[in-house]
Amino acid sequence: MWWWKRRQAANETAAAHAPPETATHDPPREAEALLHRLEWTVLRRLDGQVQGEHRTLMRGGGLDLADLREYQPHDDVRRIDWNVTARLQSPHVRQFLEDRDLTAWFVIDASPSLHFGSGQRSKQQVQLEWVAVLARLLTRHGNRVGALIYGAGPARMLPTRGGREQVLRLMQALVAAQRAHAQPDARGDTRLAEWLHAAGQFARRRSAVFVVSDFLSAPGWEQPLGRLAMRHDVLAVRLFDPLELQLPDLGLLPLYDAETGERLWVDTHDRGFRERFQRLASERETRLREALVRAGVDTLELSTDDDLGTALLRLSALRKRRPCGVRTA
Repeated sequence: MWWWKRRQAANETAAAHAPPETATHDPPREAEALLHRLEWTVLRRLDGQVQGEHRTLMRGGGLDLADLREYQPHDDVRRIDWNVTARLQSPHVRQFLEDRDLTAWFVIDASPSLHFGSGQRSKQQVQLEWVAVLARLLTRHGNRVGALIYGAGPARMLPTRGGREQVLRLMQALVAAQRAHAQPDARGDTRLAEWLHAAGQFARRRSAVFVVSDFLSAPGWEQPLGRLAMRHDVLAVRLFDPLELQLPDLGLLPLYDAETGERLWVDTHDRGFRERFQRLASERETRLREALVRAGVDTLELSTDDDLGTALLRLSALRKRRPCGVRTA
């Protein structure tokens, strides 16, 4: 064994004289550190509050009959129990226990508009942390997750797999896409309608689909989103920053459009300008929420100053209220 001790001593000497490694240039180490922090600060704090040992946040299509209830809009007509409907003279649908094996797809918008953030975190950072927490929450109980990442460049597809390593691969792919789309030449309009149409081609089997975006896109995306919801259990995770809804009095400010490269100076000291900005933002919010309702999907609104644990509890409550129709949390 003398040769093994000699080799071990040589390795220790080389390691002692090696230059220190920098985590900022090591994406796998960055993803590992972030996931480890989220597991301790978010997931462990919510153990037993969001889901049990075998039940997931999303409703599956299991074979065990759980209950019967009255038909509600957006219910699958194939689950109507016609015998009970004829006996009670009102439509009733069957409810089943959730599947233990769930396939989930993340349709992720990595366009440059998500780089914005007025506080300590940008929409991009919130997106990364949210995807990591939710993916880890799903894979802890044997479920599989995959991702379709879109932006200014070519799309990135991560096939569905399970386990913690899959979550790390997903995080690394998302970080790489966010950095690539942060380059000055990676500009262009967000084409959410095309991305949702492509997502429907990838996800063949009925799955849980999480569309994570700020929905600042060219119009026409609600129809592809509605078609996607007809086949899959879709949740729209809408990212936003409070400064996008209301401008404070900060004086003369330069504004920069990350997707078109346009720069504009505005005077936020002008009260009339701030009121017009708030009115237009309110109108945009109304149109966005109406489009999501028309698409027939649940919506979770996630701000850059939201706590991820609280957001997960809102999501859990949202899924419990799902039989009553489309909801927003």
